[in-house]
Amino acid sequence: MTVEKMAVKNGSLVTEFILLGIIDQPELQIPLFLLFLVTYMITALGNLTLIILIILNSHLHTPMYFFLFNLSCIDLCYSSVIIPKMLMNFMLTENVISYTGCMTQLFLFCFFVICECYVLTSMAYDRYVAICKPLLYNIALSPKVCSYLMLGSYLMGFSGAMIHTGFILRLTFCDRNTINHYFCDVLPLLQLSCTSTYASELELFIVTGKDIIVPTCIIFTSYGLIIFSILKIRSTESRSKAFNTCSSHILAVCMFFGSGAFMYLKPTSVVSMDEGKFSSIFYTVVVPMMNPLIYSLRNKDVKVALRKTLSRRMF
Repeated sequence: MTVEKMAVKNGSLVTEFILLGIIDQPELQIPLFLLFLVTYMITALGNLTLIILIILNSHLHTPMYFFLFNLSCIDLCYSSVIIPKMLMNFMLTENVISYTGCMTQLFLFCFFVICECYVLTSMAYDRYVAICKPLLYNIALSPKVCSYLMLGSYLMGFSGAMIHTGFILRLTFCDRNTINHYFCDVLPLLQLSCTSTYASELELFIVTGKDIIVPTCIIFTSYGLIIFSILKIRSTESRSKAFNTCSSHILAVCMFFGSGAFMYLKPTSVVSMDEGKFSSIFYTVVVPMMNPLIYSLRNKDVKVALRKTLSRRMF
């Protein structure tokens, strides 16, 4: 009986995986370790600061900051799922992760990244109502509606993660256990399977397509209507300020969804893992670091809240 047939009969033969990391050039390991360590520290500090400020300051208890609170929690969690294990790649000869640990990392990554898709969608809807329908804001974004939007985001994340992880768990891994990536992602795991991946590839394309295309359409429709409303503003200064805010938000959304679409919305046969690793850095490392800066730390209300919180702690 061949190894492949034994694997199919007895289940997965692989009990652990080896993560190759980003690059294999020894001279760059320490500089990259320091770069990503600083990036992670900035990400953790920025998101934790925002979470604490929103909790402690009642004037930030609004729908906009409720969504930002959830976004910061998600960014903090899913960067913590990915980056610490990534940092180990720069320090260890072989960065080993158990089969169970790999599947857990995959599930958590899928859960948080899908949640972020729908939280960003909720935030775009919030800005649309605030700018285009200000008189309906308290009704359209009541506490009950906001709670339902967040509950829906987390349910979409949970269901998507369950589907992705479930299809990977159906696969059999025979003798190959080296993942050409810095974390356990769907595509590199599909490339390691010694059984048919057709159903998993089809599921990945459908579910990921839904989680990227639907939110992207809603977000850009919302911001398109927002920009149309901004163009009607007579004050040049107000119009310029609004454009700067929208352009920053759209940049973050383009980086997040664009890199995700580049990675997942094409056949696995044409996916280069070396290109994919660098693309995935945008939505796993860069975007979680940038979100607090783009969405809130440039905001006057947050700066006031920060000054108040620091003054209360000092006196």
